[in-house]
Amino acid sequence: MTEGTEFVHLERIGSVATLTIDHPPVNVLSALVLDGLLARFAEVGRDPQVRAVVLASASDKAFAAGADIREMASMGPLEARVHGARGQAVTLAIERLPMPVVAAVNGSCLGGGCEIALACDFVLASEDARFGQPEVNLGVMPGWGGTQRLPRRIGAARAREWILTGRTTGASEAHDLGLVLRVVPRAELLNAARALAEELASKSASALAAAKWAVARGIDRGLEPGLAQELRLWEGLFATPDQKAGMAAFVAKRPWTPEARTPEPDPSIAPKRPSGPHPDPEREGKAKN
Repeated sequence: MTEGTEFVHLERIGSVATLTIDHPPVNVLSALVLDGLLARFAEVGRDPQVRAVVLASASDKAFAAGADIREMASMGPLEARVHGARGQAVTLAIERLPMPVVAAVNGSCLGGGCEIALACDFVLASEDARFGQPEVNLGVMPGWGGTQRLPRRIGAARAREWILTGRTTGASEAHDLGLVLRVVPRAELLNAARALAEELASKSASALAAAKWAVARGIDRGLEPGLAQELRLWEGLFATPDQKAGMAAFVAKRPWTPEARTPEPDPSIAPKRPSGPHPDPEREGKAKN
């Protein structure tokens, strides 16, 4: 068994694969859980019988409550880059699958959990679901694609509100903004997601793959360069006092107050050389020219 897959169960019924995140109590997305997701997405991608995927949760409290803050609190910039690249790799794996992915979201879907949901083709949510990108409350920013995908899903103005204030929102508002396709009662969520996946699986696999690719690439052509820029900025924030204090306060369950603003904050604080498993498309392009 690949390390981490014990936290992500795989069940295939007919042509629909259901991946269930099971990391009690609230599916915190540790490095192991991310590795498990990567392995499972690769597994369903290799299975010629799978034509649609449901991503669900075994927790009654959360789809995924976010990244593992205890794991990240002591990271420096280069460690953060590797970890951020791992999270981005999961979201890119979802988008690069040749079949549609339906997220069945209940409870908390915050931070990294929201970023994973954003990468899915469809999001169905229970009435108790809550979405948000609260990273600013920890002295950092979304680093797994939130700054790039959220504006594409709900518009730039609302995305700025979510990301810059750290506020969370319920399923009904997320539906009104276009992030959630449909809100259903909690007891019906998984069946509704599987029903949609079965409908999708009945279509031509080649047509689905082509259409998914065309939509993803047709919105604009700036996603992966944007992800590379996001990763550089995310990495750099792990060299700031606010990240250290904010995450330490979270772990200790106490409040904290961000430091005073420096006269001229420099957003290019990240080291310029890439590291970790995810390549930087901009640098690669320059290197080849």
